[in-house]
Amino acid sequence: MHHRPKVPTMSLTRIVLASGRSVDLAELRLTSTYGGLLEGYPCKPVNDLRIKALLGTAERAFPNTPVHLVPPPREYPDQYAGAFGRVEVLPSVACVGLFSSTALDPANDPVLYRSGLTVVWFQPTPYVPSACAAEPALRDVDWPALARDFEL
Repeated sequence: MHHRPKVPTMSLTRIVLASGRSVDLAELRLTSTYGGLLEGYPCKPVNDLRIKALLGTAERAFPNTPVHLVPPPREYPDQYAGAFGRVEVLPSVACVGLFSSTALDPANDPVLYRSGLTVVWFQPTPYVPSACAAEPALRDVDWPALARDFEL
């Protein structure tokens, strides 16, 4: 009896977008949304800076793909307002994921080309999104409008 060698999967997980397209998650970086917050409190200016920093990190980490931010939910848990306005809280885990899928342009050889997109999003817990569990906003990514084909 010959056993076929197991072929390693090339992705961490596969997600099916709302459009029906399957995308593979090749790399995922999870960080605490407020891990580096030394002083102050979560508020719009802090959150906007955090998002800007994450987008910069994503662009440097994956320079060959476009970067897309899934707009995060922002919560306002109490009425406290300090010097920088009211408390505004993002989900506690910031995610940067490199996704790929089949080529967008039918003229590109499907064996030699893939489409790619780096996505930045926030989620409440540190899990790897999967077909069974992914943030709904992640599934709504408009792949044809945002991703770009690249040669393997």
